[in-house]
Amino acid sequence: ECKLRKSFRTSVLKGLKNGVSPESPDCLNFTRNYQPTVDAAYLAQAFLRAPKALWEPLDTLTKQRYVTAFKSLRRNKPVYNNHLLFIIETFLLKVGEQVDQAKVFLACKKIEEWYVGDGWYSDGPSFSMDYYNDYVIHPMLVDIYQVLKEKKIVSERQYNTAVKRMIRHSDFSERMIMPDGVFPAFGRSATYRTGAFQSLSQVALMKILPSYIHPAQVRCALTAVFVNMYDGNQNFDKNGWLVLGFNGHQPELADYYTTTGSLYMATLGFLALGLPADDYFWTNSFEEWTSCKIWSGKPSRKDYKVEY
Repeated sequence: ECKLRKSFRTSVLKGLKNGVSPESPDCLNFTRNYQPTVDAAYLAQAFLRAPKALWEPLDTLTKQRYVTAFKSLRRNKPVYNNHLLFIIETFLLKVGEQVDQAKVFLACKKIEEWYVGDGWYSDGPSFSMDYYNDYVIHPMLVDIYQVLKEKKIVSERQYNTAVKRMIRHSDFSERMIMPDGVFPAFGRSATYRTGAFQSLSQVALMKILPSYIHPAQVRCALTAVFVNMYDGNQNFDKNGWLVLGFNGHQPELADYYTTTGSLYMATLGFLALGLPADDYFWTNSFEEWTSCKIWSGKPSRKDYKVEY
């Protein structure tokens, strides 16, 4: 496994270098249309989350090329929804570059205004029931506030409030996993599959799960989902790539902006893999998750609205 991880890391670093090398056929598009803003946001978040593995090993020229490419995206006017949170400016701040602070403050202010309560944000001025609280809003807001807190731009209280809201939202995520390991497919971008559990997985990774949700029950619940989703071949083509759909080839579920690459937001649900092998998330014995207890008639904690 260690050899496999090393091989993947080597390939990723090579790919990152090629991604901004003008002479490489793998050079990424940072200039045409709007989609590069979306892609760059997740790349910048990866750099923030794993700097020692992904950013620091890059050579100086490659780093400068990414900084230049990220800054070039300022020309794009943000869409008035979760896109305000796209984390590019925060990454530039983290690495000591001059940032457009107005964009950062606008993003934080609007997302705060769009908080509708009980761990849920509206994705824009009007609420829609989907998984964008998990695909983008909670994880990116917490990651942004972490950097802003370090730079003393936001207070400890603001950061803690964002974290508490994500913890509350993760409570819903855990409850949505049914005893047979399925979860409801609703809202746009359902083709991101297990990306719906990014908040839950990030809360587990940060070791801040609510006291009544044990790490082992999260591991068991997520494992049930992952086995259902990925153990068969229905979600992969003959070359091993994910196919458009939720559970199988269902292109009618895809949005106009969905590509094969964007399907890999599904991997955001695997953040808990960052926990060491000896963590009790892995070592504790099997434990039923909330829906298992409720549907089998066992004692379970009452759920009620929480406000922050």
